[in-house]
Amino acid sequence: MARIEKRSLKDGAARYKAIIRRKGVPMKTKTFRTRAQAEAWAKRLEVKILDRRALPSWEAEKHTVAELIDRYAEEVLPRKPKSQYEQTYQLQWWRDELEEEKLVAITPPVVARYRDKLSRDIGPKGKKRQPGTVNRYLAVLSHAFTVAMKDWGWVEDNPVRKVSKLKEPRGRVRFLSDEERHRLLDACQQSGDPRLYPLVVLALSTGARQGELLGLRWGDIDSARGVAVLHDTKNNERRAVPITGLAQDVLRDLGRVRRMETDLVFANVSGQANFPKKPWLEAVADAELEDFRFHDLRHSAASYLAMSGATLAEIAEVLGHKTLAMVKRYSHLTEQHTSKVVARMNEQFLSSTS
Repeated sequence: MARIEKRSLKDGAARYKAIIRRKGVPMKTKTFRTRAQAEAWAKRLEVKILDRRALPSWEAEKHTVAELIDRYAEEVLPRKPKSQYEQTYQLQWWRDELEEEKLVAITPPVVARYRDKLSRDIGPKGKKRQPGTVNRYLAVLSHAFTVAMKDWGWVEDNPVRKVSKLKEPRGRVRFLSDEERHRLLDACQQSGDPRLYPLVVLALSTGARQGELLGLRWGDIDSARGVAVLHDTKNNERRAVPITGLAQDVLRDLGRVRRMETDLVFANVSGQANFPKKPWLEAVADAELEDFRFHDLRHSAASYLAMSGATLAEIAEVLGHKTLAMVKRYSHLTEQHTSKVVARMNEQFLSSTS
């Protein structure tokens, strides 16, 4: 099983390379100064291989990528309802590309090669995939390998986590100017869907996501305390958001005409809290807004908080982010506010004429 090769260096010194080959096991090699060292290392490793301790994983030799993905889709994806549809599609791409490959053959270089293929090829929408999209493909495959390693014992390591992610552009920050905000709210008030105006007001007032607002129930609103509890959040943690000012007024008005057959705040005539897409698009067009999406209302709320003097930590708490990384895109706005505060202080206390 083991072979020792003698090699001579330019200075005349000898080196001994131990080579171990075994069917179904990646070749193992190591170079030593003496033959005795090479032979001793080879013997120790051969014993471990026979004991099945030095193999990357006997299970990794036995199972294929297709088996990994099929089991993950059956056992894990049902526990991820919010991302199940998208990740099912992403996993199918990996399955189509690598289905017959044994798990032991999936190394970081292999994953990197397919990462580049994902980035280079045309996606289902007829365009090249963005770096963020490619990274999400990597993320779901990485989690599948992690589960296979920790829970199933199929692999001893996760090769995906050793592969570099693509650099993503800075997060988009599109927020409404004062004039745009007035135009949009006016257009929403003129909409034929009575839910649109209060939905937009709450999005601007609280920074809540579309899905969080559509899942809101009347029982989640505490008018006395002026808060609403969001249960169906992106990170699956409940979050309380203040309901004040205009948001409180529109909710009170909406409550007067609420539908009794459902507890959903933004229910339509059928009792379902679906997003009023057509009325929204019409309102955006009537307000003459360019490059504006509903999610940008959340960016607008965060930007208004920043310009009102909120710290990044406070913005993160309102938006429901666990870290500050996602709110750093608003740092320039908080810096502008801080600069104005410092300027006023200097003018009042440290001016050259004082």
